[in-house]
Amino acid sequence: MRSLQITASGSGAGTGPTMRLHLWLETGGGVLFGLGRLQLLREVERCGSLKAAAEALGMSYRGAWGKIKTTEELFGEKLIERAASRRSGYHLTSFGTALAKRFDDWFREVEDFALSTGREYLPFSLEKYT
Repeated sequence: MRSLQITASGSGAGTGPTMRLHLWLETGGGVLFGLGRLQLLREVERCGSLKAAAEALGMSYRGAWGKIKTTEELFGEKLIERAASRRSGYHLTSFGTALAKRFDDWFREVEDFALSTGREYLPFSLEKYT
């Protein structure tokens, strides 16, 4: 087999391509959960507001609300809830917090596995996306 050398454009020799993964879970009812929903939950927690989270991610409030509602309906569990005061916005439920953490942990394990096996199967070194 002929050796393959791939370098990233504009970078030094020996730098391999960057591996990127997009993982999501879906059912017949639609997308259950993925990186986009994980980012949305993280932003809701950070901002305390679904509207601000949607804006930070460049999405409409309606789109963000639809994604949250679809996932809640498919799981049969709430992901976010209003804070004690309506002015305080939203925060993650315990289910939403646990789901975000577990999905993130799983994604990182899958990514690490893909990187290590990619190095075994591919004739070049892969770099982790940061």
